[in-house]
Amino acid sequence: MQTSPDIQSYDVLIVGMGPAGATAAYELSRAGIAVLGLDKQSHPRYKVCGGGLSVRIDKILDEDFKRVVEHTVYGIQFTYGGEEPFLIQSAAPIAYMVMRDRFDHLLVEKARLAGTEVHEGEQAMGFLQSPDGVEVITDRGRYRTKVLIGADGANSIVAQRLFPGRKLHRMPTLESELGIGQAPLYPGEGKVLIDLGATERGYAWIFPKKERLSIGVAEFRGRPASPKGIFDRFVRDEKGLADMSVPKPCGHPLPLYSNVGFAQQGLVCHRALLVGDAGHLVDPLFGEGIYYAVRSGQIAAASVLGMFHDRRRSLLDYELAVAREICEEFRVASRVARIVYTFPRLCHRLMHRYQEVINLYYEVLRGRETYQTFFRKAKGVVKASFRELLRETLSF
Repeated sequence: MQTSPDIQSYDVLIVGMGPAGATAAYELSRAGIAVLGLDKQSHPRYKVCGGGLSVRIDKILDEDFKRVVEHTVYGIQFTYGGEEPFLIQSAAPIAYMVMRDRFDHLLVEKARLAGTEVHEGEQAMGFLQSPDGVEVITDRGRYRTKVLIGADGANSIVAQRLFPGRKLHRMPTLESELGIGQAPLYPGEGKVLIDLGATERGYAWIFPKKERLSIGVAEFRGRPASPKGIFDRFVRDEKGLADMSVPKPCGHPLPLYSNVGFAQQGLVCHRALLVGDAGHLVDPLFGEGIYYAVRSGQIAAASVLGMFHDRRRSLLDYELAVAREICEEFRVASRVARIVYTFPRLCHRLMHRYQEVINLYYEVLRGRETYQTFFRKAKGVVKASFRELLRETLSF
């Protein structure tokens, strides 16, 4: 690649310093790689987000992230249209709640301390690919890099410019955060609320933090005529919010994983790759994205290091590793989501009856079960129950 002398060169340039980008930057920098991280905003930056981290994050992050955990979750209160509540509690944690400004800032500072050069308030605008790298044009200058990592979210400019024709599954989400001061947590200490009847084919949630409630709705299948109407109805019907003034929600796309989209588009194009939300690596069942952002950033860093150390390897190692570790899980999660969001009332009632299945799902959140083993065992539980019911019926 021919460049002018004033263009700075790096081994890796990362666009977007959220959880995926900051994690990749940290892993690469501590291995001695010259990394530039660009972010169009400055950290810490406020972001409306549910902020849920499944407890399996313990397996892949250092303990220091616990400093920014706002609430530890031990159970889920399920409702249907504000009615039929039931709580499935666990003795051990299943999730952590964080504020994204504090969590993301922690990861950015770790990357910076490891050696990443971070440019905040700098917007990537264009990219020129060549056989040996990518030239990146921003609103401040130009840079040359051997590898470009797109970690710039659901509306990724890296994906738009370097992965043409990329049409993947993005669902509308509305979310608000309500300050509650030092008031008691709602729906209660150690709990979150999920309502399967608030939307047509999705769910509504209330996730408590130290001094805030994250309140939101999302559709996972189909497109609602009025997302704002769905949000307003949930807030109106949810009895626990009756005396609270919920601020106007913010809208953002939820980049759910799509079997078809991944097969057609992939995550690697020459010397560029996509991680986290930019790669649509979001769980299609309940929309968890932060864990997969962190994990895909780690996998990307390992693949880049492998390519730098062994010329026989390529960035396609990243795509293969993600397909093996993450996408196989998401394919099964998609099957479960198809059932849950096609028959939400039935599933709500069955979850109450088959609480063992929910406890199995909690084990997925802890990293002790996979979606594959969960699906197989859950089917076994339901089949065994039906056989028992049939035996009881025939004995009369």
